[in-house]
Amino acid sequence: MQYDPTNIFAKILRGEIPCHKIYEDEHTLAFMDVMPQVEGHCLVIPKKPSRGLLDADPAVLAHLMTTVQTVATAAKKAFNADGIQIRQYNEEAGGQTVFHLHVHILPMKSGVPMKPHSGKMADHEALAQHASMILDEMK
Repeated sequence: MQYDPTNIFAKILRGEIPCHKIYEDEHTLAFMDVMPQVEGHCLVIPKKPSRGLLDADPAVLAHLMTTVQTVATAAKKAFNADGIQIRQYNEEAGGQTVFHLHVHILPMKSGVPMKPHSGKMADHEALAQHASMILDEMK
């Protein structure tokens, strides 16, 4: 399968679609998931086009995982989480719905179930506040 440059994350990278940005460097972008399954659910993507983990350049993966670690640490603190889930899906059969490599960061609290992926967008004010909370922990 080929990389599709019209996917939503490519559009976010090009500034065609806004996002609630948490972190950006020359290699990666981290932002809030607009359909969060828990408070603080965010995503990290590489700027270099990759359909998924299996076709990504190893150097891209190294930068990606460094950013995932940084953002996950801040998200855990910001949401007083008991743990963090890191999820990454590949191809439709593997659960991938956006075909640009991305990693989900989910701050988890003991006894608090994750919401199902409903397809319903969250309130943008809440997402902005959550992004701000994570940013504050990265300072």
